[in-house]
Amino acid sequence: MSQPQPGVRTTEAEAGPGTAAVVVLAAGQGTRMRSATPKVLHALGGRSMLGHVLAATAPLGAGDTIVVVGAGRDAVVEHLSAVAPAARAVVQEEQRGSGHAAAVALAAVPDLRGPVLIVNGDAPLLRAETVADLVAAHRTSGAVLTVLTAVVDDPTGLGRIVRDGEGAVRAIVEERDATTEQRAVREVNAGVYLGDAAALRDSLARVDGDNAQGEVYLTDVVGLLVADGALVGGRRAEDPVDVLGCNDRRELAARRRVLNDRVLDRLMVEGVTVVDPATTWVDVTVTVEADALLQPGTQLHGTTRVAAGAVVGPDTTLTDCEVAEGASVVRSHCSGAVVGPGATVGPFSYLRPGTRLARGTKVGAFVETKNVTVGEGSKVPHLSYVGDATIGTGSNVGAATVFVNYDGVAKHHTTIGDHVRIGSDTMLVAPLTVGDGAYTAAGSVITDDVPPGAMGVARARQRNVAGWVRRRRPGTAAAQAAAAAGDAGAAGAADPRLRTDESRRAVPETHSDE
Repeated sequence: MSQPQPGVRTTEAEAGPGTAAVVVLAAGQGTRMRSATPKVLHALGGRSMLGHVLAATAPLGAGDTIVVVGAGRDAVVEHLSAVAPAARAVVQEEQRGSGHAAAVALAAVPDLRGPVLIVNGDAPLLRAETVADLVAAHRTSGAVLTVLTAVVDDPTGLGRIVRDGEGAVRAIVEERDATTEQRAVREVNAGVYLGDAAALRDSLARVDGDNAQGEVYLTDVVGLLVADGALVGGRRAEDPVDVLGCNDRRELAARRRVLNDRVLDRLMVEGVTVVDPATTWVDVTVTVEADALLQPGTQLHGTTRVAAGAVVGPDTTLTDCEVAEGASVVRSHCSGAVVGPGATVGPFSYLRPGTRLARGTKVGAFVETKNVTVGEGSKVPHLSYVGDATIGTGSNVGAATVFVNYDGVAKHHTTIGDHVRIGSDTMLVAPLTVGDGAYTAAGSVITDDVPPGAMGVARARQRNVAGWVRRRRPGTAAAQAAAAAGDAGAAGAADPRLRTDESRRAVPETHSDE
């Protein structure tokens, strides 16, 4: 990591508003991604690359945020409407370089005055602190343009920063044009610029696109301003990782790893136990309180919140969920669910949107829930589906129970009262109410309301067919076991000489009797 330049660094709060506008360059093709998705919309850590850049610049409070779009513009504009509705999309019809994109953005705000921040849309690791520090440095330096730079171990392929004896930036030299001495420079251009709008407009209008690519580059502005006698400053990023771009899937994976490591490091510093950071993934939008425990294989996405004392994992994925204090979710997948204080979930359960578990509830192994409220202290221990239902306090849903909520056209609701006991293998056919203190008999198909305190029974009466094994399964191990247990007829069935005419009948070709 490079050493910061001398001077006091500021936080984003201390920097305050320092830009009249933010321009995000997001029009590139991103061909190396080999994707139908525009490059800046590829996601990591709970946001798109563009979303991360907008989040890093948002604390500046700029009057205008302009996003230059081109390739995949419809998708990018739609995404902007969701994540940054105040931002303005400006179309770059032809992708003719970074300088041309910046000129297109400035043309959209012809009356703009003051400092303008220009940043690439594919820099997902850019932090708000780094942006704020650049703004503070520019504000105090008197420079017309300040370039964000970074000192890297291997500058191959990157534009070198050339400074004079007083530290002012004199040029940004691309590697193909650099001398041997310049190639030895490890300070490189980070692709983030903060400059006066009027000066940028004037310089961009004079940039010559006479090159092999026929493109206009922002780096050429530096040379023009220096030639005009203007001061161009450079501010080094404290962490060079902040300025890394993302051009292909390999780099996307690498940036994702760095971003996740940052999130986990912050959580651990704040008092969260992360047992295995290598297998734990937490989005930047997630909140985890101190003294929570994240076991290996945990993934927390979206707006998930995990309270103090909660245990999540191992092997658990939560998306847009709330896990209250002291609750635990083990080897389960949950989306849009609320797990109350001291509640337990799993292993191997699936909580779908609309699930709300009150204090001390239990959703055990192999249970699926959807749009259900489970009251305090109630349990759905195992092997059940509970959908479109309200369960009161202190109730128990027996194993293999199914809340039959869909009739093929509409969903219907089931209400289970307080201190109800649902027998195992019960079908509850909605709409239905089972009153307080009621029971249902195991194996029942309940289609009518069960009054409070009643027992709902809906099953055929059992009958035992004596001698069935002797007649239908002669000579089998079952027949021999039955004979040994006292079925005299079964003993005869084991001896072919004693078979009756009925025992010789063909066994029906069905497994319904097995």
